[in-house]
Amino acid sequence: MKKAIINTPLGCTEIEGDVNGIQSITVSDKTLELSKHIPEELEPCIHQLENYFEGNLKEFNFKMNPIGTDFQKRVWEALLQIPYGKTVSYLELSKQLGDVKAIRAVANANGKNPLWIAVPCHRVIGTDGSLTGYAGGLHRKKWLLDHENPVKQQSLF
Repeated sequence: MKKAIINTPLGCTEIEGDVNGIQSITVSDKTLELSKHIPEELEPCIHQLENYFEGNLKEFNFKMNPIGTDFQKRVWEALLQIPYGKTVSYLELSKQLGDVKAIRAVANANGKNPLWIAVPCHRVIGTDGSLTGYAGGLHRKKWLLDHENPVKQQSLF
């Protein structure tokens, strides 16, 4: 497994993967030593993350290989269908997956998403519009949603 640590606007980010794809992208509150060398297998992911943070990328297309149960993978696939700049509720996501009663299981799978930002679990909110639950911290979730949907200044005239 190859690893790289890069700096992002939201903290040090560790990327792990190999020729089969990226297995994890995690953000940390800790200051970590940044990678001096980026393994070739991780370069597409890192370039796309950089472009995302610069506001030039709305959809990731590097090879992903997250490890999880079949149910978790179904949830993560559903997350990939949420358009950039949009949000859905946990309830809506549960309905899309065919079982409104699975809302807690869906929320749990959402929280175990190993591919921070690339699989956009930050786009899932509470039914009341609240920024409930986010493994990376609610301040990061708010930042990501604001980044994807910046408030436009309206003209006074």
